Amino acid sequence: MTSSCEIAQLGAKVLRQHAEIVEQVNSSDIRQIIEDMQAALAITQGVGLAAPQISQLKRIIIVASRPTTRYPTAPLMNPTVMINPVFEALSDDKEKDWEGCLSIPGIRALVPRYKAIQAQYIDQQGNFVEQMLEDFVARVFQHEVDHLEGKVYLDRVESTADIISESEYFKLFV
Repeated sequence: MTSSCEIAQLGAKVLRQHAEIVEQVNSSDIRQIIEDMQAALAITQGVGLAAPQISQLKRIIIVASRPTTRYPTAPLMNPTVMINPVFEALSDDKEKDWEGCLSIPGIRALVPRYKAIQAQYIDQQGNFVEQMLEDFVARVFQHEVDHLEGKVYLDRVESTADIISESEYFKLFV
C-alpha cells in the first residue's frame, strides 16, 4: 500500500493493467486507497481519478467535476467515490470533445465518448447506486473507467491529428 499521492505517468505498467474487483468495500485497505485518491485529487486540477493512477489495481474511481484552470467550464458536483463502476450507453450517440489526463500531462486530444450513460457502482457505504450521467460528467466517468481496463484516453483517439499540446489547447479554446 502506498501513502504517496504520486500520480502514475504514461509508461508506468500499472496504467496498462486491469484493476481487480473490490470484494470488501469497508476493508481498511480499501478505505486507505480511497483516502489516498482523495488526497491526490485534492492537490491537482483534475476532475477525476482512478485507483491505478496512484498505483493501486482496484476498481475504484472518483468523479469530481469542478471548474479548474484545466477545465474552467466543468460543472460543479460533489466528489463521488465509485467502487466497481460499470455503465451502459443510453444510445449509440457519441461526441468528440477534448480530454486531458493527470497521467499524461501537457497533452489534450479529441476523444469520442457516449453523451449519456447509465452508471452503476457501489458507494463508500456499500450501497448500490444507479444514475444517469450526461455530457461532461459522463465523459469523466468513461475516462476513469477506461483506466480500470488498462486504457488511456489516447487509445480512443481516432486520428493523431486530434492530439495537441496543452499549451496550444489553451491558446485555442480557453
